[in-house]
Amino acid sequence: MTIGILKEIMKGEARVASTPETVKKFIADGMTVLVEKGAGDKAFFCDDEYVAAGAKIVDDVEEIIAQADMIFKVKEPLFNEKIGKHEADMFRKGQYLITFLHPASPVNHEMVKKLADNGVISLTLDGIPRISRAQNMDALTSMSTCAGYKGMLSAANDLAIFMPQMFTAVGMQKPAQVMVIGIGVAGLQALATAKRLGAVTHALDIRPAAIEQGQSLGAKSIDPGVPAELAVGKGGYAQTLPEEWLVKERAIIAEKIKDMDIVYLSALIPGKVAPILVTEDMVKSMKKGSVIIDISIDQGGNCELTPPGRKELVHGVIIDGTKNIPGTIPTASTQMFSENLYNLIKYMVTDGNVNLDVNDDIISAILVTNNNEIVHAGTREAMGI
Repeated sequence: MTIGILKEIMKGEARVASTPETVKKFIADGMTVLVEKGAGDKAFFCDDEYVAAGAKIVDDVEEIIAQADMIFKVKEPLFNEKIGKHEADMFRKGQYLITFLHPASPVNHEMVKKLADNGVISLTLDGIPRISRAQNMDALTSMSTCAGYKGMLSAANDLAIFMPQMFTAVGMQKPAQVMVIGIGVAGLQALATAKRLGAVTHALDIRPAAIEQGQSLGAKSIDPGVPAELAVGKGGYAQTLPEEWLVKERAIIAEKIKDMDIVYLSALIPGKVAPILVTEDMVKSMKKGSVIIDISIDQGGNCELTPPGRKELVHGVIIDGTKNIPGTIPTASTQMFSENLYNLIKYMVTDGNVNLDVNDDIISAILVTNNNEIVHAGTREAMGI
């Protein structure tokens, strides 16, 4: 089996799908590994290290794609301006693509359709179920840890005031008020980081257990009062709320958001479009110079004004829709991502053959396109199929 590791082409993306260390493991397992020239440079893994691990460095991305049985990437296929082709059009029938596809997000629908039309077997790492036997494959949890930490640092950097309470010769500066909406892995790390920086933190989630976790980190709880049977789905994840309860949740957010300096948005429904929780009217009500950082943007975003992949000043509020926050700490995030990916391949491949068991709960959760069809449930729902 031949693995192809491509250089990421998303603007600002510094990660790479495999480190020299995981490449060495693949080689030991009897696989051939092709690495695009310079793929690891921005994460501080140089070509010489990959060669020493047993990989072959290839300058031509199309050559790698033509030879590889499996393609590893970090981000979804994009248009490659250097060669004038979309990555999704370069993959072939029966070839495996493993990456973060975020297939339910509307901006990725056409790309997913291309993969299906071309017969690509694509698997999305954001679909790994949070069950005990999948923990070491869960790249979303790993990247959420990075996004929680670095996302909050980015928000603090954009903030026009101090994060901690400051006593100065000319008076006291009040601490920043930070609200985190969506208390999963990223949200918990964001709360912990904001607390370390001296802010007053507030945690909102529709799941009672998640609110308790936020409280354990010193955050003030904001309970939208959603019944647990409506809020909590399979595996403890949040699930899509009926519209009447979504309206109630927005009303509570609208009341609280006016007092916040930073709003960190990370509310996600596994495999589905992110719920819109912050409306334009809410943004208008916020303090001038406050910050919204919306890390759910890969699945559409929790704020209806979030610019995908960009940062903009809207109604006096800085709204950050950066799509690759983990890529801003590329060495650590690449190390975590590559180990998750290696563990997934070890799970899927036996004696050099892929066991694509569609009845397996891990495989079924991450399989997006197969046999020229879109099979991912959340994507089909988002597309209206």
